[in-house]
Amino acid sequence: MTREDAIQLLTEAGLAEDDEFPLLETAIACAIHDNPFRDPEPVRILANHAAERLRERIRNEGPDDALTETMAADLRLNGDLLTHDAACNTDVIEVAERRRGLSAALAIFYLDAARRTGIKAFGVDFPGHFLLRVETPAGPVALDPFSLGRLVLPSELTRRALMVGLTPHVADRLDVLMAPVSDRQTLIRLQNVLFSHAIRGGDYERAERSALRRALLDPDDHRPWLDVAAAREKRGALTGALEALSQARGLDDSIEVGRRMSVDRVRLQLN
Repeated sequence: MTREDAIQLLTEAGLAEDDEFPLLETAIACAIHDNPFRDPEPVRILANHAAERLRERIRNEGPDDALTETMAADLRLNGDLLTHDAACNTDVIEVAERRRGLSAALAIFYLDAARRTGIKAFGVDFPGHFLLRVETPAGPVALDPFSLGRLVLPSELTRRALMVGLTPHVADRLDVLMAPVSDRQTLIRLQNVLFSHAIRGGDYERAERSALRRALLDPDDHRPWLDVAAAREKRGALTGALEALSQARGLDDSIEVGRRMSVDRVRLQLN
């Protein structure tokens, strides 16, 4: 698959309804778009093994236990503590090979297996750390893919929320802390993480690619185009930055004042 093939797939995924969003294949397209001409088949093989094993476990175990044991024990998926900010931790092809990654990347394999086996699982865009929500007969529970899929108790969710600055009133509301997000938003969260890491590391081309993927995945959102513009400006591609700002303007006129200031700043550099 070439980068152009990946762009075509991402564009199609961006137009799909949320309940028909092809999470695994779109995640593969994101990886290929970032680093093309690699074999994605190991990702599909791992996902197939996960679904097969989960079908066996779900016969005798609860959905949360079956999911955790399949992904963490059987397939050895775990968080990468040593090189947390490395780009490979957001790339599903690399994650499939290393069995290590960031929580949002690992969650893709959890969610794909759950979808194939009828388990109701969703991403949770928890502040500072991506989690999973799994529906069980006793109610929803939170799992942490980064920590071997372990159960996160309500008290710990509240503690984590307070640590990242949420007010006590919000931190005590499990309905807010465990609000599910779509598979599309799960993948967008992963691209956001990659963008932040790339910007901090000065890899502006990679930052631009990750922002462009977000724009393709959610074509009605103007914000990714602002990030595309920022990345292009930092690497000196000023004409491209202006084009991205124009794309943003076409999606949301309410950003016109800020866009105007950005355009003027970029044009001053061109002159």
